[in-house]
Amino acid sequence: MRSTDQTRESAAAVRLMGFDVDGVLTDGSLYFTPNGEEIKVFSSLDGHGLKMLQQAGIEVVIISGRSSRALELRAANLGVAELHMGVEDKRGCLDGILARRGLPRSAAGYMGDDVVDLPILRACGFSATPADGHAFVREHVGFVASQPGGRGAVRETCDFLLAAQGKLDVMLQRYLD
Repeated sequence: MRSTDQTRESAAAVRLMGFDVDGVLTDGSLYFTPNGEEIKVFSSLDGHGLKMLQQAGIEVVIISGRSSRALELRAANLGVAELHMGVEDKRGCLDGILARRGLPRSAAGYMGDDVVDLPILRACGFSATPADGHAFVREHVGFVASQPGGRGAVRETCDFLLAAQGKLDVMLQRYLD
């Protein structure tokens, strides 16, 4: 894991932040109805963090190994235009997104929770995992949230990014005016 100063510096450079879904935007549990429909539970606290990133000019993308109608609906609800589901090569997917925008990897961040996320996490300038991310992943990312996946880890990471860019206090102040 990098030092806190290095992590803040890399967070300050983020212009595009990607998120995994199961174990990050959700608690990782998989729920299925009797007719096979998948149900996901998302945190509204995390959702507002994603909205704040967007309002601050940081593009939010979701890159998931699984596909889900519930995720499609949640991404649309949050205004996330770049939703990639069923992706096996997440790093390759991110590289394509960055190439279309002319951004270097150092301007990208990603939050994942399991070892399959390590290639994309290690490719980004900023990397994060929830408190309950796999132990091996926690050893190889710059930021480990104190909250678990689906229960505030995303919001904590969003707040960290915004604070590193000097935008968090201004964004929060508007709720006090």
